[in-house]
Amino acid sequence: MDWILTYAALFFLGALSGWVLELLFRNLVYHRGRWINPGFCTGPWLPIYGFGLCALYALASLEPLLPRFFQRKLILFIAMAIGMTALEYAAGLLCLKCFKLRLWDYSARLGNIQGLICPLFSLIWAALGAGYYFFVHPYLAQRLPQLLASQTVLFCLGIFWGIFLVDVAHSTQLVLKLRQIAKEIHMVVPYERLKLQIRAAQQRAPAFVRFCRPSQTEPPRREHLKARGETIAARR
Repeated sequence: MDWILTYAALFFLGALSGWVLELLFRNLVYHRGRWINPGFCTGPWLPIYGFGLCALYALASLEPLLPRFFQRKLILFIAMAIGMTALEYAAGLLCLKCFKLRLWDYSARLGNIQGLICPLFSLIWAALGAGYYFFVHPYLAQRLPQLLASQTVLFCLGIFWGIFLVDVAHSTQLVLKLRQIAKEIHMVVPYERLKLQIRAAQQRAPAFVRFCRPSQTEPPRREHLKARGETIAARR
């Protein structure tokens, strides 16, 4: 039971901190200050980062089992990079094949595979893994069991999971609608570009609505996707 609570808490921390990281990175680097909610959930969480933090915690916890030689930390960081890259590829491929949805695109990056992973971001994952190992893992390993002994923390964790599961169910319905539209017009939906297009079309809506519901607009999503499909067809 303790390990279930541990990884449930890690998922929450990873999903929330990953959302903040993506929000800053995408909107300051790519969107030029246009604050758009990353991912497909409405709330402030990205599930892939939740799974990522669980993976990093598990790998860091296995370090004592590695042979005692000076390169073992390097091996650990390489394992973290491989694990995070594999997770990124699996999540991207699932969305691409099952939902006709491309949540990110590394097609312009050197050495990319299907635009889902690339060497540059594998190096970034290695650096983040090293940063996690030195600055975050010691604190989590020491304090997390103490925090999970608190009834208040457990209550807040339960509230998070309840809201999160409802959000995922709602967001999955939206993704399934997008998949149906994508099948009709024979294209893969570039989700971030679609949200930028919709953002431009919903300027009259309150800022909070634009941020929390980046894929809702009038005219409907279908019209935006059809217009994009026609543009792509005209370029061929």
